[in-house]
This record gives sequence, structure tokens and C-alpha cells, in this order.
Amino acid sequence: MSGVTLNKVIKKYGDVQVIHGIDLEIEDGEFCVFVGPSGCGKSTLLRMVAGLEETTGGSMSIGDRDVTTMDPSERGVAIVFQTYALYPHMTVRENMGFGLKMNRHPKKEIIEKVAEATRILKLEDYLERKPAALSGGQRQRVSIGRAIVRGPDVFLFDEPLSNLDAELRVEMRVEIARLHKEIGATMIYVTHDQVEAMTLADKIVVLRMGEIEQVGAPMDLYRDPDNKFVAGFIGSPAMNFMDGVVGNGEIEIAALKASVPMNIAAAYKGKAVSVGLRPEHLMIDPAGDALRVDLTESLGGVSYAYLMSENGERIVVEERGDDRVSEGQMVGLTFEDRRFYLFDAETEARIRT
Repeated sequence: MSGVTLNKVIKKYGDVQVIHGIDLEIEDGEFCVFVGPSGCGKSTLLRMVAGLEETTGGSMSIGDRDVTTMDPSERGVAIVFQTYALYPHMTVRENMGFGLKMNRHPKKEIIEKVAEATRILKLEDYLERKPAALSGGQRQRVSIGRAIVRGPDVFLFDEPLSNLDAELRVEMRVEIARLHKEIGATMIYVTHDQVEAMTLADKIVVLRMGEIEQVGAPMDLYRDPDNKFVAGFIGSPAMNFMDGVVGNGEIEIAALKASVPMNIAAAYKGKAVSVGLRPEHLMIDPAGDALRVDLTESLGGVSYAYLMSENGERIVVEERGDDRVSEGQMVGLTFEDRRFYLFDAETEARIRT
């Protein structure tokens, strides 16, 4: 197994640059997730690692091998696509062993490797079936099995769960996590779903417009975001942002009709800031009247109240317990001062106090 190193990697299509000098180190055996909104460059970057897209500038290595200009077949990677890419006329057994057969591996070796992948993915009951007789989750497991059989240095996953329904996505997420734990391979996984990123990753790479916004462990990004974009993207439901103004040792928050004590540099006095608060860190005050309950969503053990301020800002609050608010009700909010985040309104950079 091998780690992956990207050194000032650039990708251009003609005059349009889509990947902007990315530096990244993925350790041997690490599960790294590329996450970001549509069009941020995450799938392009993955395809560059696979060799399916040429690298315009910079260098790329897998282990101690420079693979920047290598053909995909020489890189020691296997990629799992969201579309499964199975041969419809072949059985599960034949699909998993086809790559080795084409490379003229001995029949005995193919049988052994297919048997091992079958055991890992629990596909014993489906070996003689063809793809049409399989569910979406089973097809994706076969696609993963085909990658395992090749014995790659690095596994690449390009949004493999996006074609599955909600229940199957949870099931396959558990399968992929178990697979990584069992075989310990380096894995790079692309998704726009930050829940997948949070639950699977050892390391998350947050991308926006072809650049890395922040890299870190899931809970490090959640607890200590570097900017407003990362703070809003990591966490579900998303962080609430409210307009604020820095006063004398306090932040005035119009949406809450309140001021919060804060020791902040004198240079920020009078400047606009964005105040971030996560839904789970807010508590509803039934005695308050600054906000109106616009909508509630009950999910059983937890519900979400969507509050509207007089200035039109929407705030989401997580509620647990038996006493919950009703639509149309006027309420206030309370929170611990240590729970909120400050961001520069102009640059969106985190203001650390």
C-alpha cells in the first residue's frame, strides 16, 4: 500500500484553469475524502490521480513513484464509479475476475482473489447472478469487489453512493468503512454529501473553485473551521450566520435584538462581522419575542425549528425533549458565549479571539 502526494498540481482546459496549484499529502492507509459543492474540482482531481485526466502542471506521486505522466494501468490504482460499470452479459464472478483475465493472470490466482473479495463483501450468494438480477447496493459491492481483486495501492471512489436510495446509502457507507478497516488500503473518496465525509474520513479536504479551503480530521473541521465557507459546509444542519457589528467590547446582533460580550481587537470596532452559531448550540427561550417560528420539522427524537427575525434572517434551532415550539409562536434565543464563531464580513476569514 502507498500514500499519495500532490505537489502544486494544476489542471487547465485550454485557457480555463480548474485546479489551482494544489499541495496535498495523503498518508499510507488513510481514508481521505474530497468534499465540496458541484463544480469545485473534486472529481477532476480524483481523475487526475487515476490518470484519466492529464496533469497540466505540478507533480504527483504514489508511494515513491512519480506517476505524473504514467498511464492509468501503470499507476496501481482502482477506481469505483457511481454508475457501477458492470458487464451485463457476465456473472458476478466473471465481472470481478475480468480485469485479471485480460491481463493473463493464472486461472488459479483469479479464483483465489475473487474468492477473497467475495468473502470480504459477503457476495457468496450472488456469484452466478448477472447484474440485472442484483439490487443497486449489490451492484456497487460487485464494482468494489472488482477493484479489490486487482490489489491496487490506492482505491479511488467517485461518488459511489449517489445512485442509491437513502437506506442503501447508509448500508453501503457502513460496508465501505468496514472494508477500509479490514484491508487497510489508502482510499480517496469523492462526495458532495458532507454526512458521508464526516462518517467515513480520517482526513477531509474541503474544495472550492479548484482550491483547498481546509484540510483536517472531520471533528477538527467541525469545531475549528478556518473560514465561513468551511463552517457552513461542514455540519448538518448547516451553521446559522447572522449579521453583526463590533461595538465596545461586544458584538451587536440585530437578528437577536441583543449584544454579546466579546474581547476583540480594537481594529475591528465598527466593522461588520458574521456571527456563526450551530443549531445544536442554540436554546429557545419561550419568554422572548425577537423571533417568530416560521416552520418546524419533527424527526422523532429531534426536531428543527426554523425561526425568522424581523430583519429577514432565518435561524435553525435543534430541539430535543418533550416541550417543543409551534409555528407562529414568538420566542427568543439563548446560547453560551463560547459557542459562537466570528467571521470577517468582507473576506469571510475566521476571526479568532
